[in-house]
Amino acid sequence: MPFTRSSGVLLHPTSLPGPYGIGELGSAAYRWVDWLSATGSTLWQILPVGPTGYGDSPYQCFSAFAGNPYLISIERLLESAFLSQDDLAEMPKFNPGMVDFGAIYNWKLPLLDRAFARYQAGEGVDVAEAMAQFRQENAHWLEDFALFMALKEAHGGASWIEWPAKLRQRDQAALVKARKAHATAIEKQIFRQFLFFQHWGDVRAYANEKGVQIIGDIPIFVAFDSADVWANPDLFYMDKEGKPTVVAGVPPDYFSATGQLWGNPLYRWDYHHETGYAWWLSRLRAVLKQVDIIRLDHFRGFYDYWEIPADEDTAINGRWMDGPRGKFFDAVQAEFGDLPILAEDLGYLSPGVLELRDEYGLPGMKVMVFAFYDDAENEFLPHNHTENCAVYTGTHDNDTVVGWYTRVTDEERDFARRYLARDGHDIAWDLIRAAWGSPAVFALTTMQDMLSLGNEARMNYPGQPSGNWAWRMKADDLSEGLQARLYEANFLYARHAIWRKEKEELVKKKKALLEAEQV
Repeated sequence: MPFTRSSGVLLHPTSLPGPYGIGELGSAAYRWVDWLSATGSTLWQILPVGPTGYGDSPYQCFSAFAGNPYLISIERLLESAFLSQDDLAEMPKFNPGMVDFGAIYNWKLPLLDRAFARYQAGEGVDVAEAMAQFRQENAHWLEDFALFMALKEAHGGASWIEWPAKLRQRDQAALVKARKAHATAIEKQIFRQFLFFQHWGDVRAYANEKGVQIIGDIPIFVAFDSADVWANPDLFYMDKEGKPTVVAGVPPDYFSATGQLWGNPLYRWDYHHETGYAWWLSRLRAVLKQVDIIRLDHFRGFYDYWEIPADEDTAINGRWMDGPRGKFFDAVQAEFGDLPILAEDLGYLSPGVLELRDEYGLPGMKVMVFAFYDDAENEFLPHNHTENCAVYTGTHDNDTVVGWYTRVTDEERDFARRYLARDGHDIAWDLIRAAWGSPAVFALTTMQDMLSLGNEARMNYPGQPSGNWAWRMKADDLSEGLQARLYEANFLYARHAIWRKEKEELVKKKKALLEAEQV
């Protein structure tokens, strides 16, 4: 897909400021869009917005289609009279700079239950018709998801593999009985999804009105404990008991002697091919209703992937298996035309992965904090970038630029200073300027790097099971000074909106001067 030279910021909605313990899709989201738009940046990148479970990772969700109820706006529930101020009387004292997911689970979900009770009682804004339409339009995933969550709640949060056999195996008589027994709990889950998509849809529409496109993220794999696997076991390598026979991960490398054992069930790509990749096309279609551009996480898995026997304790004893390769992307292209897709192509890649990426014209990724550990031929240095890529100062999986700079070797810091022709005292913005000056069509930074924050603001440590995803910005972080600084970078490096606006103004002034001289 032909993209325009642009810039943007990676900021997950949970990191937005506000009084309710976690970022929400309320007024703070609109202020963020206003602020970003005023800088001339036209890209807002987010992480997956699905319902998170154990570990709070947006890459391990209960559904690849559903939304995260934590993001539902309490402000909007107050406005629609599904909640009252009295309902907030026992709100915990939240840390404004960090999400406490345990406290959010114990406080916000019961608050949403209270809103649902008001809806059931006929109080608040009448959304029954809109909700019925939402339910009909999303039935292909929503009904299974709502039942899955209702059953999960009824079984104390246990994984579906621990449910009674007939529910595990989706015996039709058992499912009919369960839908009747848990009708109210199912309706509650649908109500939550309706609210999420209503609130998110309004934020996205507002962003688009302001000229901001949203880059979303699709993890290649889904969580085992998800409605996707429970409702569609034929899509994955599973035994008769519903347990995976092989799981995902990556082999041993320089960073890990035992590799990474992710544990996600692996796709039966032959079956997906036989069905015309129907599930994947449905997934992509659903995500494109939420965002404008998709980042495909772990792109190399579409070329080949590391298959590990499910009974292994590490990723050592795995093997490379062929992914769907061009057959998958041909199906996607036939369905959607030009592909609004970025390929997350980081890590060791075989030539075939790069050929697959380039065959379909997908921009890859360059990360600035990877650029200075060797020499001038490093592919992540800006002079080695091509136009068809997206450059990042860092991502959610990396340390912040300041954190990176303080922990690397003296040699790496020295090379960075020499390359950037800077003394390193403002290293985050040194890398932002270098990224913005790159030939890359997209240049992005994290909010943490714009604020020059250190390791304490890191979003995720890959392989660390807890303590991630918690960082939040503060309301006064969106200062006029920072806005002006990003505006200037967008102008200086011709990053679309501001450069074009300023150029048009300059042309008008020159034209006026010429006309005045002729008079």
